[in-house]
Amino acid sequence: KAGEDPNFFIIPDISITLASLDKSDAEADEKLRQKESIINDYSVKADRIHTVQQLLKAYTLFDKDVEYVVMDEQVKIVDEQTGRILDGRRYSDGLHQAIEAKENVQIEATTQTYATVTLQNYFRMYHKLCGMTGTAETEAGEFWDIYKLDVVTIPTNINAIRIDEQDLVYKTKREKFGAVIEEVSKLREAGRPVLVGTTSVEVSELLSRMLRQKQIPHNVLNAKQHAREAQVVAEAGFAGAITIATNMAGRGTDIKLGPGVKEAGGLAIVGTERHESRRVDRQLRGRSGRQGDPGSTQFFVTLEDDLMRMFGSERIAKVMDFAGYKEGEVIQHSMITKSIERAQKKVEENNFGIRKRLLEYDDVMNKQRTVIYAKRNHALFGERLALDLDNAFYSVAEGLINSFKEQNDYEGFRLAVIVNFGVDSKITAEELNKLPEQQLAEKLYDEAILNYQRRKEELATQSIPVFQNIRKEQGKHIENVIVPFTDGRRGLQVLANMDKTLATNGLELMNSLEKTVTLNLIDDEWKEHLRAMDDLKQSVQTATYEQKDPLVIYKVEAFTLFKNMDAEVNKNIVEFLCHATIPIENEGQVKEGRQEKTDLSKMQTRKQDVDGAGNQLPPTENDYYDPTPVKQQPIVVGPKIGRNDPCPCGSGKKYKACHGKDAV
Repeated sequence: KAGEDPNFFIIPDISITLASLDKSDAEADEKLRQKESIINDYSVKADRIHTVQQLLKAYTLFDKDVEYVVMDEQVKIVDEQTGRILDGRRYSDGLHQAIEAKENVQIEATTQTYATVTLQNYFRMYHKLCGMTGTAETEAGEFWDIYKLDVVTIPTNINAIRIDEQDLVYKTKREKFGAVIEEVSKLREAGRPVLVGTTSVEVSELLSRMLRQKQIPHNVLNAKQHAREAQVVAEAGFAGAITIATNMAGRGTDIKLGPGVKEAGGLAIVGTERHESRRVDRQLRGRSGRQGDPGSTQFFVTLEDDLMRMFGSERIAKVMDFAGYKEGEVIQHSMITKSIERAQKKVEENNFGIRKRLLEYDDVMNKQRTVIYAKRNHALFGERLALDLDNAFYSVAEGLINSFKEQNDYEGFRLAVIVNFGVDSKITAEELNKLPEQQLAEKLYDEAILNYQRRKEELATQSIPVFQNIRKEQGKHIENVIVPFTDGRRGLQVLANMDKTLATNGLELMNSLEKTVTLNLIDDEWKEHLRAMDDLKQSVQTATYEQKDPLVIYKVEAFTLFKNMDAEVNKNIVEFLCHATIPIENEGQVKEGRQEKTDLSKMQTRKQDVDGAGNQLPPTENDYYDPTPVKQQPIVVGPKIGRNDPCPCGSGKKYKACHGKDAV
């Protein structure tokens, strides 16, 4: 109960609490203090609830050696479709940290999503799409609905003579695995190679232990032994060879049959469970009987399997009980096999519906992604950056006029103009009330742009003596310099070319500042927007209880969120540029950019040096020149750039992989 258990707390409805506070008779300063206290308390409690939820998920929904494995003291995700380890992938939103806590390994820092795209929208970016696979026929409807692609079936080169046996159905997993081991032993004694297909690492290791107990030699291929894949697959076709594998083994490759194997009946496939998708089952069957070789496939199924529990196991169990089947006895009938395939079709239809719905949500994000990436590329390439900045200034000016004209708050308007543009507007209270909004917005925009141009020239002039002293003291071998800027709240490191800055009287430095500010602030707001969109996607699902379509609400709310984010980006860019200063006490506080090999001009405007996602590619050998091979100790300005921090050039790469590659 509350008050008795120190871990018990009640999280308030923050909107109701804040509304009640606004209606109270407290002083304005006291209201502000209480609001901050309420918001802080709410965030702490909300974080605790979120942490508990993620821990519950980790303990109840995620099984070791099924969804993930623990290797080298790290939790690594396993791809359910292929059985391979997804190196570098981590669950988001604190879930991976919860699993690390569960497995008692080192808990690593939470990851932040910088960009996201579904595979469907990623493939749609290609102008031409095609593919070839032996198992596309069952997914023909999805290929057409999503990509407008037809699936054409090509006849086999040589007629297949593989024998696909009817499924064997057992009551329990214990009976099934015992039967699998017995079948594998018989096939081995017959001189046939056997490939045992499993759905998880856990099952593959269980069968391996059972074979070891019977002293039967075998190979295991799963996410933990993926490094041996080529060797294991090469040996899988020899007489008497037994290979236990998850979905990853030998997909799309020929398992070469050894001497005498064709005469013995070819490669035998033993499936320990039906997969949710018929495609995966067909891929397993397709590893035998290739190019006219003999072979056979047999699936062992139990009423305890996931697929059977979801569809039809109760009816089959009643039939087995009615017929008096005892432990160890098996059902083998075409009706059972067809029933399993019908169950697979239902799962496939359900999964397709989920993927299609996900795509509909991502289409909303895709439109926003296109707009924001275009804006980012303008800054990265230097194209249209001046026009985008003009639009940002006008957008902020228009927003201020619309807001304060409606409120009839002249003092608030003056203060907001100083905060945003760093200038005291000449617009009078009378003009704010009487003049049309468009005329006021244009007047404020002209004042702001004029003030910014003046400030830009002042900063450029201020930087010249610093660059001249660096050139005088350090010599001509220094090509690029990192200059710190701040607006009083945040700091940015700006990379400037020494020769161009001196040749343009500092304007090159200001151009680099505009580029860096735009890239960094777009990235910061976009990250937060992705987080907000994830939260929105979760919250709109409750609309079904109101008989409303969550997707419609998602589209409306997503547009509002994007509009607010775009306004915040413009506001932050304008604020930084209008308040930017160089916090240098003396000229010795400038840090040398130790990337003598990189030409800044190539970084700015060459599209061939930037990939499709807007990230700068590594320079080629032609982009390098050989400077004096004397290593200079850089002189640091302000906080040092960490090797894993984003590069100041705005490429999106880590400093160590970009301009810090040769830093001492």
